[in-house]
Amino acid sequence: MSEAGGGRGFGYSVPQRAPWSLVAATAALCLVSATSVWTAGASPMSREEKQKLGNQVLEMFDHAYGNYMEHAYPADELMPLTCRGRVRGQEPSRGDVDDALGKFSLTLIDSLDTLVVLNKTKEFEDAVRKVLRDVNLDNDVVVSVFETNIRVLGGLLGGHSLAIMLKEKGEYMQWYNDELLQMAKQLGYKLLPAFNTTSGLPYPRINLKFGIRKPEARTGTETDTCTACAGTLILEFAALSRFTGATIFEEYARKALDFLWEKRQRSSNLVGVTINIHTGDWVRKDSGVGAGIDSYYEYLLKAYVLLGDDSFLERFNTHYDAIMRYISQPPLLLDVHIHKPMLNARTWMDALLAFFPGLQVLKGDIRPAIETHEMLYQVIKKHNFLPEAFTTDFRVHWAQHPLRPEFAESTYFLYKATGDPYYLEVGKTLIENLNKYARVPCGFAAMKDVRTGSHEDRMDSFFLAEMFKYLYLLFADKEDVIFDIEDYIFTTEAHLLPLWLSTTNQRISKKNTTSEYTELDDSNFDWTCPNTQILFPNDPLYAQSIREPLKNVVDKSCPRGIIRVEESFRSGAKPPLRARDFMATNPEHLEILKKMGVSLIHLKDGRVQLVQHAIQAASSIDAEDGLRFMQEMIELSSQQQKEQQLPPRAVQIVSHPFFGRVVLTAGPAQFGLDLSKHKETRGFVASSKPYNGCSELTNPEAVMGKIALIQRGQCMFAEKARNIQNAGAIGGIVIDDNEGSSSDTAPLFQMAGDGKDTDDITIPMLFLFSKEGSIILDAIREYEEVEVLLSDKAKDRDPETENEEQPSSENDSQNQSAEQIASSSQEVDLVDQESPEESSLNSYPESLSPADTDNAASISPSEQNSNPTENHETTSLDGECTDLEQSETEEDSSPNVSWGKKVQPIDSILADWNEDIEAFEMMEKDEL
Repeated sequence: MSEAGGGRGFGYSVPQRAPWSLVAATAALCLVSATSVWTAGASPMSREEKQKLGNQVLEMFDHAYGNYMEHAYPADELMPLTCRGRVRGQEPSRGDVDDALGKFSLTLIDSLDTLVVLNKTKEFEDAVRKVLRDVNLDNDVVVSVFETNIRVLGGLLGGHSLAIMLKEKGEYMQWYNDELLQMAKQLGYKLLPAFNTTSGLPYPRINLKFGIRKPEARTGTETDTCTACAGTLILEFAALSRFTGATIFEEYARKALDFLWEKRQRSSNLVGVTINIHTGDWVRKDSGVGAGIDSYYEYLLKAYVLLGDDSFLERFNTHYDAIMRYISQPPLLLDVHIHKPMLNARTWMDALLAFFPGLQVLKGDIRPAIETHEMLYQVIKKHNFLPEAFTTDFRVHWAQHPLRPEFAESTYFLYKATGDPYYLEVGKTLIENLNKYARVPCGFAAMKDVRTGSHEDRMDSFFLAEMFKYLYLLFADKEDVIFDIEDYIFTTEAHLLPLWLSTTNQRISKKNTTSEYTELDDSNFDWTCPNTQILFPNDPLYAQSIREPLKNVVDKSCPRGIIRVEESFRSGAKPPLRARDFMATNPEHLEILKKMGVSLIHLKDGRVQLVQHAIQAASSIDAEDGLRFMQEMIELSSQQQKEQQLPPRAVQIVSHPFFGRVVLTAGPAQFGLDLSKHKETRGFVASSKPYNGCSELTNPEAVMGKIALIQRGQCMFAEKARNIQNAGAIGGIVIDDNEGSSSDTAPLFQMAGDGKDTDDITIPMLFLFSKEGSIILDAIREYEEVEVLLSDKAKDRDPETENEEQPSSENDSQNQSAEQIASSSQEVDLVDQESPEESSLNSYPESLSPADTDNAASISPSEQNSNPTENHETTSLDGECTDLEQSETEEDSSPNVSWGKKVQPIDSILADWNEDIEAFEMMEKDEL
């Protein structure tokens, strides 16, 4: 699923239906036939051991579900550490994560069809009665459209699907008369107002009682949504239309998918993570298969299976070709930029991409599925669980693990496709780890940190909806399930929809719009129905031979292709240092640079220059790493100048004798009150004590009701904001501690959060350089009472002042051509490296990133070094926040690349960290 924990998949056979829909089921049928021709290299698991593990899954589900019903119901979720229910508004807010909670007994609804899969039909009947009796869908609460669709609407439809199945069997649910379907229809109509946009993309949130854009709704002002949030609706909405005959639901979901397809980047055929729901502009232009996009791809393929519409398959195949061309770097799946897909957007992967091997199985592309799955399994064996994010050299990037089911899902589908008992052993490991590390007396608790084993008081509904379903089916034989699972398709939340819906109420006009946008390569369709003889050669060790080179990849090195991994193993090489991770103050980094043939030269003006001599590298591989490192530095600056930055904010002194005539340019914050969307904040200023704001204020009476002045440094920006807010401040201004810094000579910054939920910060926060901050401090010393206005732009300003502060044209920053960075030898000047405590990736720094467009890198072309053995590059880095002067090239034969005074490419590194934090917030936003 997108940013939730959902699952993906469909069954492997289909009942009788129209000829056009049989094609949709053929791929599934081909895959299941592989089981009969494949014998794995691992030792087969006995029927008795499989039954034992299946019974263990049943006991684990009883432990989780029973504790929810005993300690939490009718609340949405169980808090397993404190043995109570999580009721929205009664517990401290977790920000956007809580948008999944709607006071509608979420875990119960999400678990309905799991009860039937696990043969708990009596419990299912009781649960349906509770839902019909107790659940209210008319609550005055703002919820995520995406989460409500996949969890609640999907849960009701899955429950209805299996209720009518049981009723037809004649033993259970004889009283049932489509009540769950009527509830689903009621919820569907409540979600429809979210689609009231010119694009057809839904608003990300809606009020269950008041809808959108009414004052009492408290929502409808959002402009952005994630691609998966808008593209993960078609299965549930189409099923609702097919079940009820009300075509409007399927029509709206199709319109949203059509718009996303039209807005794809045409040259790469990739989509971004976040899109503006009104204009269709991409807000975040990075692309991958994990958080924010994942279930969009999943639903294109499954919509073809369920609805039989060829256009969905054509779109999926077009996207899949782009994914395998740009994102897939087996066994890794790395995000790229949609406009420059050869450039990686980050050096880490998120846990949600673990679903992709399962989707590749459904596609029929088995080899990369095996490779990526094995890499993920090695990460799990190292950390016991899959961290929320991990780097390309398999270090923990974000240490949380909220009991996600995606890896179990892919394990199930790989076992279904290959019959390899190796995947049964993988499932056994998952069961053991859950019981050993996550099980607590009142259920199963999410891992707060996989490195320490600490728990979080959280058990998401998707854990019951998906994890136990996939684990049980992994060990179950056909006779262990009371119905034919292959007659159903799994939604992204693993809810079951019957495949016979494809021939029911077919009143939606299926316009094939795909050909309007792209010319499809017929080869894209070669794997629609995979040939099992190609997938599974006669060699019984086929899958094992694919996995074997990856067995120790996590412990040894970062994979750069299997051959490169093996070379690294033999040489004992460390993972390559990436430019965005480099810190000139880190001794280990300096040692790595030396090994790559890169030396540091301290210039007289305080700058540091990096020079690479390939001949001085420890090996040819290290020399190659050094060349890549230098080129990455150039790419980072090139990327910086092209990316749109947040606009600056204004601090206007409005008290005597200034009267609004003095306006200071300030950098924005990524947390707190957004001054571009809310009314400005006005108040008198007061200095906080301690001045760094890193602990509880000792002068709360002085800042109460005022705008607090704080000095930058020693702790995170978010921590400062919380301390002054707790003291009663109505806003905050952070003043740079680098004396003499000014917005005249340095790029503006945007203050990032600390990697945690910052929704508790409700006051505006702005950043001033030392020079601008001194103006306010001097005014206080002279006039004592100084009143300022914090806003997105100054109010009632002098026209001359307005003209002085116009930002420079964006065109000024677009003066670099691709040819100018193609040379393999460069001199690079970089500046503004944060102090270690502020730039430590693991501590989620006070990340400062450029916030204006006036700091473009200027790269001048020059001839290439003709001697390949003496190929060298130079890179200059400043110290803390100092201005940059172009440095001289060390050797005449080396071309030079220089950044102007205001350019600080290390800020680009910090911007990437900031982007990582934004991505994490986005992952949490719709519940990772």
